[in-house]
Amino acid sequence: MNALLVLAGVALAAPPDEPFEKHADIAYRTDTGADKERHTLDVYTPKGKKDFPTVLFVHGGSWKTGNKVLYAALGQSLAADGVGCVICNYRLSPAVKHPAHVEDAAKAFAWTRANIAKYGGTKDQLFLCGHSAGGHIVALLTTDPQYLKAEKCAAADVRGVCALSGVYEIVAGAKVFEVAFGADEKVCKAASPIAHVSGKHPPFLIAYADKDFAQLDTMAEAMHAALKKADSPTELMKCKDRNHYTIIIQFVNRDDPLNKAFRAFVAKHAK
Repeated sequence: MNALLVLAGVALAAPPDEPFEKHADIAYRTDTGADKERHTLDVYTPKGKKDFPTVLFVHGGSWKTGNKVLYAALGQSLAADGVGCVICNYRLSPAVKHPAHVEDAAKAFAWTRANIAKYGGTKDQLFLCGHSAGGHIVALLTTDPQYLKAEKCAAADVRGVCALSGVYEIVAGAKVFEVAFGADEKVCKAASPIAHVSGKHPPFLIAYADKDFAQLDTMAEAMHAALKKADSPTELMKCKDRNHYTIIIQFVNRDDPLNKAFRAFVAKHAK
């Protein structure tokens, strides 16, 4: 968590004349059951530009912690480089369990698709990006069609997915997953993005740190291999001199290798 607070500190230090605009605390769910904090998002847009690609970013935090405000620097830096960025909150465990997290992300994506034109973007150039638990959420969102379908969207609406230090297999019985997913094997398998890889999916950029948490490297390699076997476009990137936290903290810097790879990925797959 301390590492993520550093990211927030970067955001607070940003000069006021940066070439981006911020629209904060927008509700993407407004029904009677909506959470006034967790069902909100922030929109960062390139100032004075139109028809730009946009990425929906989903934060990490073991499905139990995290907040969009910690990632202001990410939204600012991407928007300053011409890529719109929508950063969403979502409900957290233990108050909710799977599939609430991915259902919320699906609603945030549907909101983005329906509304990004009002902010200058285009719904035909939408990307997903997530870190850690957020990497799991965006991967599941695009490999298991039921969540986007419930919001009258589809994986075909996603131009590409960037998963950073993501989790692609939920292991039943592992303590790290119990609060968010329980221990039922069938539920955990259904919550595993790798279990749904079949046929073509949106292009993936899968990144992990050379000093990442245990098993995240092998998960990333396995997910990449599964997508490749299914003839689905995929790129795998091992980030040197990074750990689970610095991979996202350094991502805000324009000269960061992962930042460069992501911008190239967006340029390649945007219409």
